Amino acid sequence: MKIFSKEQIYAGDALTQKKQNISSTDLMERAGIQIFNWLHTRMQGAQVPIHVFCGIGNNGGDGLVVARHLLTHGYNVSTYIVNCSNKRSKDFLINYDRIKNVTKKWPTLLSCKDDYNAINIDEKDIIVDAVFGIGLNRPIEAWVKGLFGFFRATKAFTLSIDIPSGLFTDKAVEDPEAVVNAGYTLSFQTPKLIFFLPQTAKYTVQWEALDIGIDPEYLFTTPTGTDLIGKNEMLPIYQPREKYSHKGTFGHCLIIGGSYGKIGAVTLASRSVLAVGAGKITAFIPKCGYIPLQTAFPEAMVITDGDEEKITKINFEIDPTVIGIGVGLGTDTKTIVAFEAFIKANKTALVVDADGLNILAKKKTLLKLLPEQSVLTPHPKELERLVGKWTDDFDKLNKTKAFAKKYNVIVVIKGANTITVFEDKLYVNATGNPGLATAGTGDVLTGMITGLISQGYAPLEAALFGVYLHGKSADILIEQFGYQSLIASDVINGISLAYLDLFKQPEQPQVEVADEE
Repeated sequence: MKIFSKEQIYAGDALTQKKQNISSTDLMERAGIQIFNWLHTRMQGAQVPIHVFCGIGNNGGDGLVVARHLLTHGYNVSTYIVNCSNKRSKDFLINYDRIKNVTKKWPTLLSCKDDYNAINIDEKDIIVDAVFGIGLNRPIEAWVKGLFGFFRATKAFTLSIDIPSGLFTDKAVEDPEAVVNAGYTLSFQTPKLIFFLPQTAKYTVQWEALDIGIDPEYLFTTPTGTDLIGKNEMLPIYQPREKYSHKGTFGHCLIIGGSYGKIGAVTLASRSVLAVGAGKITAFIPKCGYIPLQTAFPEAMVITDGDEEKITKINFEIDPTVIGIGVGLGTDTKTIVAFEAFIKANKTALVVDADGLNILAKKKTLLKLLPEQSVLTPHPKELERLVGKWTDDFDKLNKTKAFAKKYNVIVVIKGANTITVFEDKLYVNATGNPGLATAGTGDVLTGMITGLISQGYAPLEAALFGVYLHGKSADILIEQFGYQSLIASDVINGISLAYLDLFKQPEQPQVEVADEE
């Protein structure tokens, strides 16, 4: 699913109006009806008090459309206008007149004072937030901040229209008190990037994109700077297996890593390589890991370093399809020297994680020697060592895009809604959950991406597919394990379920058939 920028949303609205020969008021009506339909489907006429708070711009106009349709369908609605400016949009004024024509209970005009405190809202009521939309371009006034605080104090369920009021689509939050905390946000046509960033995602617990009929050709042909990656995006790149294929068809992976006490990282990565479908796996480890790895994972072949506890010289005679390096590696001085020599000589496709990234951060001249489209999989602290400190999530993404372009690499920023960065494009993963916040899951991801490249997936495809399957495995397994008890080995065992889920058909609703008399 594409995630459009604010400017692209405006362009899509304008093109839709032109091609469909409709006015902006007509498009607003269409959007408001979709919000109403969403509510009506769930409420079925229930007389729960609904409090619709409207600004005086186009988001407020959307809110007035919703309120009007709720009123005409018999719902218990109170409408309020956040009336702190003389600059009202044309479509707001049109819908303000329309709602006055269908009810004797005209919207209440709130002044720029604390008169909202006189409004009686119970925690079982519903608040519809239509105060500000994506067009917000100024700081929030103190009175409006107080109103948002009033929303929070009521503990009522808050539904935001298009975006929680006070959020900007392209910059970080400066004042948390100036943003609505939504329980649910109904976003028009596509979600917003801010729904997936650590500093801004917390302002909406859940979101849903509603189709408001934006021109299909525009949606299909317009390139975006951000895509949301789910099952529909992964199915087209899935590579089915030929009947007469064999293990050589699916490549030979080499995992380089491990040090005394950290052989488990290599075991997890190696298991993941085969679980995701690679043909063969060899692990290059210090001598201390030979027996543990051969015992724990007999499917792996093993090459050992001359040193008992750490890697001191990376020397092998096999010809791997792809190499994953860094898991459990350590940063001993001799290991750093070995890593540097390896990077200078290597021409094979590469996935770098953990201490491999930490060494690159210390020896940044090595970054220019990485094979094109090497995949780097940092967690936030490792990323900071590579790209430098950032001021907010947008700054982080901009720095990462610049880094990825400079060195022609793919950067997988691990975390909730893992974001993969390549050139100027962001790919936001839609799978995964807090159960993945446990030791070893990063090693599993490294093995999965390595194993996918081995099978012939392009590095970017492998990164996206690996992240997707990794998260989907966890999503499936939490039904059995819960968040707290999921461990990295479970995620490996769930890879097969994630693959099967790609082709699982959605359950059809049961239709009751009356008995014949």
